Amino acid sequence: MDAADIVASVLLLGIIVVSLLSNVVVLICFVYNPEIRKQVPALFTLNLTSCNLLLSVFNMPLTLVGLITAGHPGGSGFCQIVGFLDTFLTTNSMLSMAALSIDRWVAVVFPLSYHSRIRHRDAVMALGYTWIHSLCFSTVATCRSWIGYHHLYASCTLCNVRAKEAGTQFIIFTVALHSLTFLLTLIVLCVTYLKVLKVARFHCKRIDVITMQTLVLLVDIHPSVRQKCLDEQKRRRLRATKKISTFIGTFVVCFTPYVITRIVELFSPGPLSPHWGVLSKCLAYSKAASDPFVYSLLRHQYRKTCSLLANKVLKRSPLNSSSLRMENNAERNNSNTANNIQPPTNKPLSQ
Repeated sequence: MDAADIVASVLLLGIIVVSLLSNVVVLICFVYNPEIRKQVPALFTLNLTSCNLLLSVFNMPLTLVGLITAGHPGGSGFCQIVGFLDTFLTTNSMLSMAALSIDRWVAVVFPLSYHSRIRHRDAVMALGYTWIHSLCFSTVATCRSWIGYHHLYASCTLCNVRAKEAGTQFIIFTVALHSLTFLLTLIVLCVTYLKVLKVARFHCKRIDVITMQTLVLLVDIHPSVRQKCLDEQKRRRLRATKKISTFIGTFVVCFTPYVITRIVELFSPGPLSPHWGVLSKCLAYSKAASDPFVYSLLRHQYRKTCSLLANKVLKRSPLNSSSLRMENNAERNNSNTANNIQPPTNKPLSQ
């Protein structure tokens, strides 16, 4: 192993650890918080998390073994199974991100009719499509014997060496695979999230107008309070832009180098650098480690659930979903009580 392989091995090992821990935490939050399970987007998040977790358990460790040993990890049949999982899980996770973006677009653009437009039945149908879509490509690649150990990526995946006899068929298959997964998902992410950003900025602008009108009326307001309101306006606008940039940016940064390498490999007259191939594969794997934070763990519900579970573990009290349900119901009752409190009326005293 040279220095580049050692660095890639350490990087991949870190990705495996972070991906395993973060995705397991998301699954634990899903199991122990009934409020999360009731939400329709939780089905897409569960599917995405499951795909990332399986990648972390089966595919990433074998790539790490391939880097360390610089050879074929396991037999040919075992490698074909792992390669099947690589194609299936990667395709499924990309389509799950597209489904999540569509769900958020409907929630922001059509908030009043969201529950009638996006139901659990619709989510199950969308997940069914992602599974069928992923199974079709991975099954065709396996049946055509286009899956094997690829030294460029140190992984069991689609292998152009095994598909030399197919020629044009393999090229068409690879281009179609990345066009109908990566490119399709990227288009959906850009269209939906940019529309969400447009709506968010519109609402922020309305809030800013109301705030400025209020500040004009409050002529005696302290300058520090006025500046604080203006700073909050800027933070509100930046917050929406950062979230959208994170959703699209992580997808582009993690998957684009790998997809471009795959396409260039088809038409390149000479071999590509194995160091670049492994790096692009590690970047694609890193998406599995970043997804739990991008889509789940930074949200309030998940952070609150993690905090409650951590407190219960430290206090060595039993973990069950009933306690979370009781806390959620208590908070809901408190909020309803606060909304229903009426100010007391001052009745005149009887003489």
